[in-house]
Order: sequence, then C-alpha cells, then structure tokens
Amino acid sequence: MTKRRLVWLLCLVALFVLSACGAKSKEDVTKDLNEKAEEMKGYKATAQMTLQTGEEKQAYHVEIWNKDNHFYRVELSNDKKDQSQMILKNESGVYVLTPSLNKSFKFQSDWPKNSSQAYLFESLVKDIKTDQEAAFKETDKHYVFETKTRYPNSHMLPIQEITFNKRDLAPVSVKVMDPDRKPVLTVSFKKVDFKASFEKSSFDVKKNMTGAQLEMPVLAQEKEKEFTVFYPQAEAVGSQLLEENEMLTANGKRIVLTYGGDKSFTVVQEKASAPSDASVETASMSGEMADLGFAFGEITDQSLSWSYKGVDYMIASKDLSEAEMIEVARSMQAEMEK
Repeated sequence: MTKRRLVWLLCLVALFVLSACGAKSKEDVTKDLNEKAEEMKGYKATAQMTLQTGEEKQAYHVEIWNKDNHFYRVELSNDKKDQSQMILKNESGVYVLTPSLNKSFKFQSDWPKNSSQAYLFESLVKDIKTDQEAAFKETDKHYVFETKTRYPNSHMLPIQEITFNKRDLAPVSVKVMDPDRKPVLTVSFKKVDFKASFEKSSFDVKKNMTGAQLEMPVLAQEKEKEFTVFYPQAEAVGSQLLEENEMLTANGKRIVLTYGGDKSFTVVQEKASAPSDASVETASMSGEMADLGFAFGEITDQSLSWSYKGVDYMIASKDLSEAEMIEVARSMQAEMEK
C-alpha cells in the first residue's frame, strides 16, 4: 500500500511540474503573437463592432481582408446594409469607397500603421509589443492583455482589453475603454481564417465598388426624401448653438450650424451628390483618413468631413482638436441612429 501511495504521489508531482512548464509568460505569448503576425501570408475575418455613444449603442458588421500585411480591404456596414463604406489599400494608395454615392476618396496615408486598429490582428499585436507595461492573464481558453492604445485621441480612449484564442492565437474580442474604464468601442470576432487565399483583383477599386453596389438594397425612394438635421452634443466641449441657417443648393438644402462658447465651431450638412454617369469618381484628399467608428472620413487640423446615409457632413473649427472634432461627430451619429 505504501508503494502504491508513493507512486500516486510521484504521478501528482509529475503532473504539477508538467502543468507548470506548460504555462506561458506574457513574454512568451507576445513573442508567439509577433511571430504569427510577421510570418502569416494573410487572413480574412468577420466581426461585430459596437459603438457606445452616450446612452446609445450602435452595432455594425465588419469584414476584414489582409494580404501580406500590405494589401487591405475593410468593409463596414450597418444591419440594414443601406450604409456601407470600405477601406482599400493597394499599390496605388489608400482608398475610402462609398458605394451608395459611387465615389472613392484616395489618401496618401500610412494607414493602418499610424494608430491602433481594433479590428486588425497585426495592429493589436503591435499595441501589445509597444506597451512594455501591458497587463496579462491566462484563462482556460484565452490569453488576455490590457494595453495602452495608439489612437490620436488616446487620452479619451486610453485603454483596451484584447482577448486571443489559445488554440490558434486568433483574436476573440477587443474592448476599447474611456478613462473611467467604460467600453466605448467593442469588436467581437465571429470568424478568423489564417489560411485565406485571394484573387489578383481582390483589392481593385472598381471591382470592389461594383460588388458592394450589387449587395446594397434599392434606395431610390430614400434618395428623394429631405434629410433630417442632426445636432451634436456640443456641451461635451463647452459650446452651445448660436445660429442655424438654411440655404438652397442644386441638390436641395444646406444647413449651417454655428456654435460658440468655450470653443467655437461650425457644422455643415447637405445632401450628397452622386456622379451623373456610372463611372467611379475618385477624389484625391489632402488630409488624413479618419476612422469615426461608424464611418470613414477626412480630417485636417481645422476640419473633419464624412458622408453617412446620403448626406455630407463637415465640422470646421480653429478651436477644436482633432480628437474633439471626432467626439462631436460621434455625438451626432448617436442622434442619427435613434
């Protein structure tokens, strides 16, 4: 009996030693993630993205393609599929496509390397690698990191929690939080395929524009309607509405909202125009691409512009920072989705 107990004791000790040896440190997992990001040939992923603005939540579908960490295709759409935009990166540059308007906007940008991207695997890995003070924990099925973000407005969204699947290191979820640790942007990955293949034309502007337009519902009746004016939550930046003016344009009305107070700014809203023929209209942009969460736009030192559901929006200000302009835009979007 004593020998049997001794054997059992030795087995338990061996199991304990083996399990201890199997546990990975933060440095081990970071190294594995970095090697996977550098060695992979590409991937395709689908995700659900949720944007929390005030009391409102908006959900969007995101489809991500990455080839060799050089070619990208990211499509963002709402549940009704009546609003969709796409980022394409190919040899010519970075493009933002708006299928409903048959327009593309070209940027000379180093996106996606210039900031955190919550839906890109390699960007998440870079965030972890960059933050030497990142927190790490391991659960039965996941590796979980808490890191600083690399957003231009990182003081407003300073923290993110990133969860990876232990089995294949695929991203599971990302929670981007405000200074009070409340989730503002959440990405839940539905599927990640690290063995994806691509056609030669997978990142072609014309092909992707045509494909996205074929998937869109018929919006002829919507295009005839006058758009609704939306007002930002200006109190967030210490401002109030001073004046509202309406003027007529070839496409209908243009609304100009003037705000003053601690910081002054102007908001312009008008119906977007589409090309009269079937050709894709490509405009070269001088500013940087702005990821608003619900749409992609252009941002400069003094302005932010974007299109959403057939309406063009612009915020102009000498007082607001780029982060504050994005905050104002997101507050307007919360009203749009009510």
